[in-house]
Amino acid sequence: MIFRKDRLTLGLVLPAQSRIEADFDFETQIAFAARADKAGLTALWVRDVPINSSGYPDPIGHSDPWVLLGALAATTTTIQLATGAIVLPLRHPLHIAKSALSVQALSRGRLTLGLGSGDRPTEYEVFGEDIEQRKTLYRNNWARVAAVLGEARALVNACGEPRHDFEIRPRPATAVPMLSVGSSSQSLEWIARHSIGWMTYYRSLDVQGDRIALWQAAIGKTTAAFRGFGQSMALELTEDARLRPEPINLGMKTGRYGLIDAIQAMKQMGVHHLALNISTAKRPPIDVIEEIASEVIPVL
Repeated sequence: MIFRKDRLTLGLVLPAQSRIEADFDFETQIAFAARADKAGLTALWVRDVPINSSGYPDPIGHSDPWVLLGALAATTTTIQLATGAIVLPLRHPLHIAKSALSVQALSRGRLTLGLGSGDRPTEYEVFGEDIEQRKTLYRNNWARVAAVLGEARALVNACGEPRHDFEIRPRPATAVPMLSVGSSSQSLEWIARHSIGWMTYYRSLDVQGDRIALWQAAIGKTTAAFRGFGQSMALELTEDARLRPEPINLGMKTGRYGLIDAIQAMKQMGVHHLALNISTAKRPPIDVIEEIASEVIPVL
């Protein structure tokens, strides 16, 4: 599992390649994934970027997430596979459920289905959806996906009415956990009630600490079940192991000792999973993965 009580696990965000105008490098990224699998990282995170535009800060031509997840499921053995995140209001919920069940069967139970709402008005416009309705779209589509993935495997139409003349298969032995990525205009109580946890952006420790306190309060009001908290983090890991952390956009530049200290502080604060988005400006990503595998994970 990605979230484990009283532990902090590490994941890797794909693609680990320079943020330049270039297409997704399948061969290289699948090799990185195989190394992360052997290194003991807990999860590989796959993003859903349906269309590119000049206004989007990431110019990489991303793979379709389900195609990539199929390749990762077939070429890794133990590492968890997670979506960070499928844009729920812009994809049909039955297609999402079908794809999730297929990847879960192919990976032998290693998928976590992260679902977000997206935040680009122009993208909603291209898909013919109203971004002002994303809160409702997210809730309705979540309910339909959850119905199919749940124990009853219930198929319902757009009005919430059950349909018994159809079913969605395959039926993997392990259920697919559903994870809220970002707030998607929902309350924390709603997320705690419906999701296995909350995955959000990196923030400084003091700011994130306040958000974790709000999250824990929402859990206390909603459920007695364990609910995880995770965050992504941009990481520029320097060759100078003793360089202290310096802020960069949505993350930090640091040596490995600073990274270890930061991870320990996050764990104490209540973070259960950290998804590393490796900056490749100064070092090859495989070198960073190797250092994390040999010098960081054993300490944790």
